[in-house]
Amino acid sequence: MTTLAPVLEIRDLHKSYGELEVIKGVNITAHRGDVVSLIGSSGSGKSTLLRCCNLLENSQAGEINFKGEPITWSGKGLNRRPSDAKQVLRIRTNLSMVFQQFNLWAHMTILQNVMEAPVTVLGRDAKEVEDAARQYLDKVGIGDKWDAYPAQLSGGQQQRAAIARALCMEPEALLFDEPTSALDPELEQEVVKVIKDLAGEGRTMMIVTHDMNLAADVSDKVVFLHQGLIEEQGTADEVFGNTQSERLRNFLAPTRHLRASR
Repeated sequence: MTTLAPVLEIRDLHKSYGELEVIKGVNITAHRGDVVSLIGSSGSGKSTLLRCCNLLENSQAGEINFKGEPITWSGKGLNRRPSDAKQVLRIRTNLSMVFQQFNLWAHMTILQNVMEAPVTVLGRDAKEVEDAARQYLDKVGIGDKWDAYPAQLSGGQQQRAAIARALCMEPEALLFDEPTSALDPELEQEVVKVIKDLAGEGRTMMIVTHDMNLAADVSDKVVFLHQGLIEEQGTADEVFGNTQSERLRNFLAPTRHLRASR
């Protein structure tokens, strides 16, 4: 029986900014259908790690494999760069990123925002993309906002539009970088519901989040980063219900009532 390679595999990853090493040898694996949440204090390396996965940041050592395919590099240390531009494009379009600040084009309608990358980057037929874009906008609950501009939407609606945009690329995995931290609590729940629905569909996701309820509810694996290293990892039950490290216990102290519900 053939065993599918992980969608994303990170081995001994290191990332530095000059002499400051912010990721110090991290290993993470996400198989098809896995939801992996990255938690930790500000400055622990969570968002940087996610951006390295998507090749928005260059790591200085270690391996990143996408569906068993290793990223090819040239140079070493701070001069290391991906060496195959076509590979970078293919991986970025298959690991769709949802950012904290939405990053929607202000001069485009919501429908145009969702359609832009599949048409211009992937070269897909505009009519087919429009049909798919409308379906994804319906899926995230803002199908009636297709002709609105970002400034006319609430923060929660803009983030849901950003999720629809990521889905319209038909990616192998979704990468969420603090998708709710810029939102008021009421609007945050709109986005949390969408993410929970996507997790329930079995989509592969890696989520950097400050929301421990979200991490507890949707995660197959929770990874606690501290000062660029994995301090503790395990299932949501293990991390939230049977915490091992003192550092993680202190981090979770305000939410120690949490228990995984998946």
